[in-house]
Amino acid sequence: MRVVRKELHFSTKGEIDLVDITHEVEKFVAESEIANGQVLIFVPGATGAIIAIEHEEGLLEDFKRWLKEVIPKERPYLHNRFDDNAHSHLRATLLGPSLVFPIIDGELMRGTWQQIFFVELDTRPRRRRVILQAIGE
Repeated sequence: MRVVRKELHFSTKGEIDLVDITHEVEKFVAESEIANGQVLIFVPGATGAIIAIEHEEGLLEDFKRWLKEVIPKERPYLHNRFDDNAHSHLRATLLGPSLVFPIIDGELMRGTWQQIFFVELDTRPRRRRVILQAIGE
């Protein structure tokens, strides 16, 4: 069994910025030379998330609206006495820090309408890193 790792580094625009990393993940899987296994996409951080969603502008806007409705910024959160981003932490907890996709015959297996996005949930632009780890043979 082989393990191959890579880090993606990029800047975000701030709250609910969606960064499509599908191409980078597919390129990594191809370069890993792993024929069969899986790839982990993970963000180390408490205010970022990884999701799979169709890259269609209307749906991406619907996603942003939904997130704002489910966990609104304006609530009186206890964490906000330390930092004004409690809603960012809660949104990240709801979405999750990682996804795992299978690698079959050297290709990333995903649905036609499944693109992979990093979601910036913090209140300000950030410099982010995403860890990719392929495991298999």
